[in-house]
Amino acid sequence: MSRIQYFVAASLDGFIATAKDDLTWLLEFDGFEGGKESYESFMDGVGCIVMGGETFAWLMEHEPGKWPYLGTPCYIFTHHEFAAPPGSDVTFVRGPVEEFIADFISDAGTKNIWVVGGGNLAAQFAAAGRLDDIILSVIPVVLGDGKRLLPLDGPTPPLELTASRTLGRGIVELRYSFGSREQSAV
Repeated sequence: MSRIQYFVAASLDGFIATAKDDLTWLLEFDGFEGGKESYESFMDGVGCIVMGGETFAWLMEHEPGKWPYLGTPCYIFTHHEFAAPPGSDVTFVRGPVEEFIADFISDAGTKNIWVVGGGNLAAQFAAAGRLDDIILSVIPVVLGDGKRLLPLDGPTPPLELTASRTLGRGIVELRYSFGSREQSAV
């Protein structure tokens, strides 16, 4: 069965972007040893992508004319009007994430669902009990404030560490599971 996974990078103090959505601090680490292999291995298992509108807008601004997920169905949660990139399989949606779980699973087939971001969208999956895994690359910088990794109103149940490894430039990749909780049938 497809797993819903939040594959993300965050600073040591738990932020995925500055308050103004600046990722310069993260882009300084492009090309770190093991990063490309980790990403490619992860993407081999992705059959559907779910993304927040702010993340989509950031991609469109910073990567104009490029769509990095050709051939993979992608759902964008937004209240804004956007145009889908040429050649993409993008669907714009709004509403609670639970309303679309069956669509994500259907599109993913035998593969997993990647919650690209942002943290608010991932938190909606977690609050609904639908986030299965967090795959977190901890970047060795401290931002002081910004967009939180998983902005929930309360604590999660204890997560299970399923894997960890050190990558280049002091980056640590941590894989956590929300455990063996039963997912409701879809």
